[in-house]
Amino acid sequence: MSRQRDWPEDLWPIRGVMSVAQLLVDSDGAVLLDTGFPVDLGQVRRVMRRADVGPRDVRAIILTHGHIDHAGNAAALKAWTGAPVYAHPAEQPHLDGVFPYRGAARVCGRLEAIGRAITHYRPVKIDVPIANGDELPLWGGLWVVHLPGHTVGHCGFYSPRHDLLFTGDLWVRFMMRTQVSPKIFSDAPELRLASLRKARAIGARWIVPGHYDVSNATRLRRRFEELCEEIERRRRVSTV
Repeated sequence: MSRQRDWPEDLWPIRGVMSVAQLLVDSDGAVLLDTGFPVDLGQVRRVMRRADVGPRDVRAIILTHGHIDHAGNAAALKAWTGAPVYAHPAEQPHLDGVFPYRGAARVCGRLEAIGRAITHYRPVKIDVPIANGDELPLWGGLWVVHLPGHTVGHCGFYSPRHDLLFTGDLWVRFMMRTQVSPKIFSDAPELRLASLRKARAIGARWIVPGHYDVSNATRLRRRFEELCEEIERRRRVSTV
């Protein structure tokens, strides 16, 4: 059964030291949505065992973006499962560890460099490039929703069958705070608002970010709406 309260039964969260990846299971096999920080590899395998998923059951590894806390085990899991890696092509420099961070995001670049050195991070090549509007034949159908801002190629994934939107790091619920991706972790902060509005306009019943400390789906969905309302309210005030 799912580890999340009132979410789909075939959704298995993989809670790592920094982020929450997801194992999506149905009768056709399994999909790994993000792969966690490098030290989370054992946790990924434990959740797979609990879900009765073997390495050859994994049909795809889908990445919301290329930061080390989401793609840290992509190379190892690709080698173990034989599954192809799906991601937006703009994320390849992140996966290779050569992205030219600028401005406030240089902080993110330094942290990533330290993380790669400490964990002996292995880069991975994208096998299947994805773009906005693509329908992936996985988990009953997943629509690619390009949500740039956190990174330029950052993507969410919408499941019409479950009416559920995975939003990656567009917004986070972390350490008792709900916030849009901070500038120090955003390659293109000027694009965050448009992406937030785009995600909200889908009107999904469930919204799953890449970092959260609330396991109740209803409460998490409410936090997202409150965040959107607060941001819009601030913009209205600032233009008066």
